[in-house]
This record gives sequence, C-alpha cells and structure tokens, in this order.
Amino acid sequence: MSSPPEPPFISMHTAVVLVTAAIIGLIFGGLTFLSDFSAPGAVLAGLGAAGLSIPVLRSLIR
Repeated sequence: MSSPPEPPFISMHTAVVLVTAAIIGLIFGGLTFLSDFSAPGAVLAGLGAAGLSIPVLRSLIR
C-alpha cells in the first residue's frame, strides 16, 4: 500500500506572490542604488517595496 502524498510546503499562490515581491524589491533597490549610490538606502528601499507589495499582490493574484 502506498501512503498519501504529502501536501506542498507552501501553496503555488504564496510562492508566486513572494517571488514577485522579491523581484519588485530588487528592481526598486537597484534603481535606488543607481540614483544615489547608497547601499543602505537601496536595501531599505528594496525591503520597503517588497514588503508593501505583498498585500497588494496577494489581493491581485488569484
């Protein structure tokens, strides 16, 4: 007898939202770094953009 398959660690919806948020954060961080060459400012801008995009992406991607 075979055992039932295990459920996935995270759902496909969650994976798509998190990957898209990471890409948005990298783009915003990269553009911020190119504008004023400040690494800490670019990291903060990228993290902020990624964090703020998660609730929006969660509601848009269904």
